[in-house]
Amino acid sequence: MRFSTWVEIDLDALIHNIGEVRGRAGDDCHIMMVVKADAYGHGAVEVARIAVRSGVDMLGVATLHEGMELRQAGIDAPILILSPPMENEAESIIEYELSCTVPSLGIARALSRACVSRGKQGVVHVEVDTGMGRSGVALADAGPFIGALRKLPELILEGVFTHFPSSDDDEEFTLNQIEQFQTLLRRLESKGIEIPLRHAANSGAVLNIKSSVENPLNMARLGIMIYGLRPSPTAGVDARLEPVMTFKSRIAQIRDLPAGHGVSYGRSYVTETATKIAVVPVGYGHGYSFRLSNCGEVLIRGQRAPVVGRVTMDVTLVRIDDIRNATVGDEVVLFGKQGGEEITVDDVAERSNTLNYEVICGIGKRVARTYVQSGETIGTRTLIERRAMGRRRWTDGGGPV
Repeated sequence: MRFSTWVEIDLDALIHNIGEVRGRAGDDCHIMMVVKADAYGHGAVEVARIAVRSGVDMLGVATLHEGMELRQAGIDAPILILSPPMENEAESIIEYELSCTVPSLGIARALSRACVSRGKQGVVHVEVDTGMGRSGVALADAGPFIGALRKLPELILEGVFTHFPSSDDDEEFTLNQIEQFQTLLRRLESKGIEIPLRHAANSGAVLNIKSSVENPLNMARLGIMIYGLRPSPTAGVDARLEPVMTFKSRIAQIRDLPAGHGVSYGRSYVTETATKIAVVPVGYGHGYSFRLSNCGEVLIRGQRAPVVGRVTMDVTLVRIDDIRNATVGDEVVLFGKQGGEEITVDDVAERSNTLNYEVICGIGKRVARTYVQSGETIGTRTLIERRAMGRRRWTDGGGPV
């Protein structure tokens, strides 16, 4: 099917970035790939399958239902729920064999009860707050908390972790967090408490701080880096990352407007002369930000063309007077490469006054996802179906073969 608006997910780029992570983290370091928020907009099931086949050891999600989606798709790799769950979710967490971050003994007890009632064991991790100030257990309380947790029946304490708020731009603060966390680990070890997985490094840390993936720390949690982006422009400038996602649409109609004609809601743009306008079927309902009104750019026939007027829910208008031979059906690149030109996710984020994270996570379900490998589209996902295409097919347990 020929889509009007879609994103292309370059699986070769994804695999390359996983290799780049492995090269920086080292062979002895476990890798968790974070696939929350539908794998940052890339498609959690499809991305997770490729990631597991490419050597990722564990998958990270934010919610119970994100974990359930992966399990229902036949993905049997270890999955950790990173955000604090609710006590009433304990039964489902155990049923779907998901690992879980426990922020309180109340939740830990609920998980333990669910394990006992089902005759199963549950796997848990503890987040220790060394400076993030978000979720987790306070550093001063971590020792007693872990001691009490280990006494609960049928719970296996697999991991302890902390999270860095500024590893991409504040090395001193991050190194202090690492020292505090390692001190806790040494104290636990002195009491005979050995924890298999000890993780702290996020994308910024893997890019900037080597000690974040060195003994006793033995796992890294990677999100934005594997998708080919940096948490900040200065993070890991030597890393050879390849953007995984390209956002595209097409020209649906071409209008010839006379001088003095308003364009879109509010008439925030009025033509000064006779103007050729391309109607592009993408808007903020797809995830193309309203904040790009009158300031965004797109690529058509390898040239930049300005967004004019307000971006609407379903349509964006582009001035194409300078685009020679533009015609209905032409591909429009909202971010990505076309010809010798490129608009990056970071370019879009800057013009939208937001983060590159939000740009890719904000692309909605109405936008089709196409999965490309070796230049061939091997799978698609739309609102109504997932299907294989071409010579390769999706397998239940792994990805394209």
